[in-house]
Amino acid sequence: MNDTTASTLPVQDARIYPRGGLDVLSRTEVARLRDASSGGMHELLRRCALAVLTSGSASDDPRAARDLYPHFDIQVTQQDRGLRIDLENAPAMAFVDGQIIRGVAELLFAVVRDLAWTAIELGPEYAEDLETSPGITEAVFGLLRNARVLHPADPNLVVCWGGHSISRDEYLYTKQVGYELGLRGLDICTGCGPGAMKGPMKGATIAHAKQRKAQTRYIGITEPGIIAAESPNPIVNELVIMPDIEKRLEAFVRMAHGIIVFPGGVGTAEEILYLLGILLREENAHVPFPLIFTGPTVAAPYFEQIDRFIRLTLGEAATSRYEIVIGDAAEVAKKMTAGIQRVREARIAQKDSFYFNWGLSIPLEFQQPFAPTHEAMAALDLHPGRPPSALAADLRRAFSGIVAGNVKEDGMRRIEQHGPFEIHGAPDMMHALDGLLRAFVEQRRMKIAGEYRPCYRVVA
Repeated sequence: MNDTTASTLPVQDARIYPRGGLDVLSRTEVARLRDASSGGMHELLRRCALAVLTSGSASDDPRAARDLYPHFDIQVTQQDRGLRIDLENAPAMAFVDGQIIRGVAELLFAVVRDLAWTAIELGPEYAEDLETSPGITEAVFGLLRNARVLHPADPNLVVCWGGHSISRDEYLYTKQVGYELGLRGLDICTGCGPGAMKGPMKGATIAHAKQRKAQTRYIGITEPGIIAAESPNPIVNELVIMPDIEKRLEAFVRMAHGIIVFPGGVGTAEEILYLLGILLREENAHVPFPLIFTGPTVAAPYFEQIDRFIRLTLGEAATSRYEIVIGDAAEVAKKMTAGIQRVREARIAQKDSFYFNWGLSIPLEFQQPFAPTHEAMAALDLHPGRPPSALAADLRRAFSGIVAGNVKEDGMRRIEQHGPFEIHGAPDMMHALDGLLRAFVEQRRMKIAGEYRPCYRVVA
């Protein structure tokens, strides 16, 4: 049934019956899913579902879709034969001739599955388990297993990080790298949004078709605060919504057999610092983990600045954990393929699984959720003399707070109410941080469209 919202955009009502994973459930399980979706998480479910139904949106404003479709609603209904999802005033762009697009429906089922699993399996009664490092890792594993993305196959999964707001040249380069990876039979995992998250998947799609690769995986890992601002791109065929940014980051590094970093903004810097902070720990010194920074020739200054910032803050030792390759997509793919072969050999020798990196030591300070309040941001200890891993943890939190202020609804609300976050630290470190952030602003890496107003103030 077609109708129009107050915004005059076409909408449609629909009833959808899940396939795979949610279609074989007991009555008790269905009731628990329904109760979780109709309880305190209903607004979260509505927001994430709307992001999926507007898949491919170019906006990075988490409130844009809600404003365009103010009457949209979703209900999870119990029936004797299982589960039913009812959509009211859903965006018509998710339908063709009255039928929901199959890929969109699959992502919608993933939203219900993951949010319900989090509400049921990680509820208040499990809070004590989530205060320990092993407990958090078990929770990450459980959610990934429930999402059916852990496959016991030979290592071939490359995680690609990079910005949602990048230049045309940078985007085309990410496609070329994805193409070269796809020709070598490698699958792609990203943050599921546009820009550097979409490009590698798009390139790999063509390469996989050329190589007649039947089972292709384009995994998108996101979290509730991000998905509304970075709607899944249409190529994602396996979506996972982790409960928070820290579990999302752990999912990336536990699943990855190698990571490629393209140009990006504060979110990409957060990811780099998270991974380097872990790899610099003594326990992980001998863990093979291919990490390549790459971009087109025009992006060379970007990576030079990132490299300088890493050397200043984390020390020269950090540079041994990554390579920088500029303007050579084929070389990136060759190096990554060789690196993944070393990962395979090490996993066999250590009797570690191919699909989840249990052997990587991730300390609690990298796993505990960070709430970017003004007080927490001002209290970050950004001074030299600390162990590189500990400093990386706080630098990661600083960038995470800026991400929240830029694109997460809760963070944006805090900035509107109390003004910019203040980030304090040693003068030389703050000077370098301020220079890096100014470059992100000048290169339009903070927001896709509109004038950017900083949500932070760097104080030496």
